Amino acid sequence: MGYEAQVLCELGTERQTVLALLEAQELVLRGALRRRFLIAYMAAPRVDRGALTFESKDGDTVALHLGDELARKWLKKIQTPPPPLAAKLGISPQEPAAVLAPVTDAHLAQALHGATTEDMNRATVLVAMLHSMSDLHAAVAQHASMPCRGLWLVHRKGPDAALPDARIREAMRELGYKDHKITGVSDEWTATRYAKPQQ
Repeated sequence: MGYEAQVLCELGTERQTVLALLEAQELVLRGALRRRFLIAYMAAPRVDRGALTFESKDGDTVALHLGDELARKWLKKIQTPPPPLAAKLGISPQEPAAVLAPVTDAHLAQALHGATTEDMNRATVLVAMLHSMSDLHAAVAQHASMPCRGLWLVHRKGPDAALPDARIREAMRELGYKDHKITGVSDEWTATRYAKPQQ
């Protein structure tokens, strides 16, 4: 999860109170100043007199007056690269995933490379890309025969997705599954991890 604070922001010559959201890959400003800054393009991030300060891609100096302690915490998050997707999914060559259906997202395919197994009894989790409710039913049917409890359902982001997150969650909860982790996969895809009901 990201960090969030109501804070005085200086952006170039402007000074406004904003809601600042620090996510894994970007800093979002909401309110009087509305901007998005990709962490990868922040130049010279630092703490200066209690303000998290950096130079934007457009050359503006941005300062968030968070206070010294909070500014240092945010700076550390900015300077710490996010874990790779494979680590977020909890998979590795030693803890492989079984994969159901073709993987159509390049980021997910890269994360799965070298960390999969066709042996359903050896898999520590099942990963399934969903395009329709029939994909969801196939994933649940496959998962029912596996000893692992974890099931990652990878689905398109946003409310306009053909299979929205709310519909998936409702169907899974009706089957007794509990969702307990979410991670972004790419700009278009996200993944929710579900746990199989205890037997």
